[in-house]
Amino acid sequence: MLLIALPFLAAAALAVRFSSPGPVLFRQRRVGRNGDVFDILKFRTMRVAQDTTNAITIGRDPRITQIGHFLRQSKIDELPQLINVLRGDMSLVGPRPEVPHYVELYPDDLRHKILSVRPGITDRASIKYRNEAELLARQSDPDGYYRSVIMPDKLRLAAQYADRVSIPEDIRVIFDTLKAVFWPQPLN
Repeated sequence: MLLIALPFLAAAALAVRFSSPGPVLFRQRRVGRNGDVFDILKFRTMRVAQDTTNAITIGRDPRITQIGHFLRQSKIDELPQLINVLRGDMSLVGPRPEVPHYVELYPDDLRHKILSVRPGITDRASIKYRNEAELLARQSDPDGYYRSVIMPDKLRLAAQYADRVSIPEDIRVIFDTLKAVFWPQPLN
């Protein structure tokens, strides 16, 4: 997969490099299998800022660069995670790894179940919440909405995945992800 993605990786890296100052890759601490913390890799889609505490991005966040909007919409910003897969931090399919302060909010039984499997680049929640930033932009309290509505649903989907890990399910998730990326449905 990494070899197939290489032309897209190279083109995106050049676009990021020449569109705004800063590193090409963005690294963020995420919680993986068995609670191990690792740096997830993405193409940088935002201007470099001093304050990086906000874990969620809302709508057309002014920090997002012009090329960053395209990379996020096309999900090309996620391609460097193939390196995380190669390193063994992630797999192609599995619950999306979350930042530590949200993982601390997981109920104990779900935390154990979800962190028992390797996190993935895509999962059912990634497909369902493909337009999460736009959904959060419509909320008066985006973080509260994430914690009370989106995160519990993501946890439910991640627990379902952990209960029935299988190659056929992974293939279906990959197919559904490609469908969502190349033939997106409008946001409701």
